[in-house]
Amino acid sequence: MKAEIIAVGTEILLGQIVNTNATFIAQELAKLGIEVYHQSVVGDNGGRLAQSLSIAEKRSDLIVLCGGLGPTPDDLTKQVTAKHVGETLVQNPIGQEKLRHFFEKRNTAMTENNLLQTLVFQNGEALQNPTGLAIGIFYTDRETKSHYLLLPGPPKELIPMFQQHVVPLLQERFPQKEKLYSRVLRFYGIGESRLVTELADLIEQQVNPTIASYAKQNEVTLRLTVKTAQEPVGQRLLDQLEEIILKRVGQFFYGYGEENSLAKVVVQRLKSNDERVTAAESLTGGHFQAMLSTIPGVSSVFPGGFVTYSTQTKSDFLQIPMDLLETYGTVSQECVEAMAAQSLKLAQTDYSLAFTGVAGPDSLEGQEVGTVWIALATKNQGVVSHCYHFESHREGIQASAVMAGLGMLYQALEK
Repeated sequence: MKAEIIAVGTEILLGQIVNTNATFIAQELAKLGIEVYHQSVVGDNGGRLAQSLSIAEKRSDLIVLCGGLGPTPDDLTKQVTAKHVGETLVQNPIGQEKLRHFFEKRNTAMTENNLLQTLVFQNGEALQNPTGLAIGIFYTDRETKSHYLLLPGPPKELIPMFQQHVVPLLQERFPQKEKLYSRVLRFYGIGESRLVTELADLIEQQVNPTIASYAKQNEVTLRLTVKTAQEPVGQRLLDQLEEIILKRVGQFFYGYGEENSLAKVVVQRLKSNDERVTAAESLTGGHFQAMLSTIPGVSSVFPGGFVTYSTQTKSDFLQIPMDLLETYGTVSQECVEAMAAQSLKLAQTDYSLAFTGVAGPDSLEGQEVGTVWIALATKNQGVVSHCYHFESHREGIQASAVMAGLGMLYQALEK
């Protein structure tokens, strides 16, 4: 079965919001063995939406529309699609009652335009909204044999509706003999160009499973995908391909999963080792510590740290002798190693990372923008430091520095 996704909304066309719905829907359809061949975005314009529907029905079996089901004048998806397929719009009693209860509970008057959210096709199937008011629709055009799926735009409404109602419906109506199974491998310390070069012959010869590389900020992921009717067979094929890949580039591999990150892996390893980390940051301004704080349960391995942006705070907070800072400067090996050693001592942790350097836009102490010193102090092995030269804008340099520090800590934990 060939599927197509049409996202409706001028705000997507203008770049005011990111079209995360298409990503979610494509991934979910792939799990069901339904392949997405086309994706498009159309603004809140009835004529252009009708044109998109005419094109889609000629090349796709399942047409998924998301957005434009609300009560405002620019919410046209139901009306345009109904006209396109020759359907009459009628009120859905369940949705209508939920709508009235919503306003009664809040003791506010309901305007008539809100009823637009509860319109459905007379010969279609209503998909109730677990977290909102706009009703979804599934409809099959008997003449063209095209199937239409209309979903709300807000992800907080679309995702629950899809998981609770759409998945069971599609599994029942369109059972697929073969399904797609994927595995995401994550790499740090190697660029996408080098990674694909190391795997060039595998990529050129790929049939099933397939390999797709994705360059993310300061790291690269590989998605291995296999199509099979039997999941155990698919997992075995993925295992075999993964083994070949890791023999070549395994030194850069750190974990699995689309939602994983090097920070999450580091925190988990610290927890497993019953160890703790602190940090002393200058040019990164607390970004490393902020990244750690986003991970649930990090308090057990991260008691806190230091942000010492100025020379004076390096001396005051970390008790680094002022003569050292004046002699060597703040962008130096001597400074960063002192920052790491002193923060380790003061926080009494097992590890400490220190960051200092020049994020820009201007040079500092005769050092070029992008010059970054990072040091790692450990309780039992002393202090090691590295100098990096990152080429990017200010935020990019800071992000690269944080990832490099995580990489140093990850390598130490691995050893």
